[in-house]
Amino acid sequence: MSSEFQKVSVIGLGYIGLPTAAMLATHGLQVLGVDVNAATVETVNRGQVHIVEPELGAVVSGVVSAGRLRAATQPEPADAFIIAVPTPFRGNHEPDLSYVESAARALSPVLAPGNLVILESTSPVGTTEKLAGWLGAARPDLRMPRLGGEPGDIYLVYCPERVLPGRVLHELAANDRILGGMTPACAERAAALYGRFVRGQCLVTDPRTAELVKLAENAFRDVNIAFANELGLIAEKLGINPWELIGLANRHPRVRILEPGPGVGGHCIAVDPWFIVHSAPELARLMRTAREINDGKPHQVAAKVAGLAARFSQPVIACLGLSYKADIDDLRESPAVLIVGELARRRAGRLLVVEPHARELPAELAQAPGVELVGLTEALAQADILVLLVNHRAFAKVDRRVLMEKVVVDTRGLWR
Repeated sequence: MSSEFQKVSVIGLGYIGLPTAAMLATHGLQVLGVDVNAATVETVNRGQVHIVEPELGAVVSGVVSAGRLRAATQPEPADAFIIAVPTPFRGNHEPDLSYVESAARALSPVLAPGNLVILESTSPVGTTEKLAGWLGAARPDLRMPRLGGEPGDIYLVYCPERVLPGRVLHELAANDRILGGMTPACAERAAALYGRFVRGQCLVTDPRTAELVKLAENAFRDVNIAFANELGLIAEKLGINPWELIGLANRHPRVRILEPGPGVGGHCIAVDPWFIVHSAPELARLMRTAREINDGKPHQVAAKVAGLAARFSQPVIACLGLSYKADIDDLRESPAVLIVGELARRRAGRLLVVEPHARELPAELAQAPGVELVGLTEALAQADILVLLVNHRAFAKVDRRVLMEKVVVDTRGLWR
């Protein structure tokens, strides 16, 4: 059946969509990447990338040069469509599915009987069924598959991405995939497509289970991070080095405590647990508490730094790192960005921001008073206070003699 796939369209060319499109093109398929951002489309069509991910630039350059990958702002007919658009939340942590709905409406005019539609965007339980409803409303001439019912004219599947930034290309191929088919035939069709490049197992279930699997994975990690962050705060209050404490506790053969940090970022762990909380608020008490602990950590760090800055008449604060994790350029839900923003609002001092993977400040900081993007050397020379927010490799090399001359807030334990 895999030979029936000739052309695949990937809707959304972000941190998941572009690597997925490149991987499919590498394995012989004709791929159209679709994105509403014209600049992204132009970049990809030049054989370049707009995100930082190891090896991705070389792969995209190769498949674009070979004519197997191109980009456009509108979908075209294809054998399969993969939706990989954002799913943020609104105001009171309510899921925002507007991007998924927009993708459905954009691709619906080019749908044809026998097409496969896969939703990869992390989504609340029930989203795949909503997607079927949106596609069905836009194309009443096509029968959509019904959960647990008869197959339709379209194959519809939920298959969440499960990759780690910095290792995306490797993990796209190596990791197991969860195929939540609206019907068994839908899942079988998706397995044929993913079988082109996935070396891991393709595990079949229904879409509601697949949706919750993805959310549960990240909620599990969030709860464990919250334990580490709360333990770190307690240790600090008691005058105990949290990293020494955790290191010693982890010498127990059945204990593996994570390390504390300035909060939780990224589009997954910082967002997904709220989807579970929203779906069952009276039951998800532990997950809500974990989210509140991790969401509160950036404010606690900012308050600590502001208190230290008050000791200086004209404090200069160097904030090292803006991305949500080490050695990537992804700023989504980054606690580092929140901390710098809060320090700016508090007018804690002159803020020198160092981010090796950014050429400019994000919009929310670009207009903030007293915030400058500078190089590491300048920041180390001018700062009274060093705040380590992201454990980029470049920061690990800072001369310890320089640190001894500064007030240091190391939220990652990089310099311990």
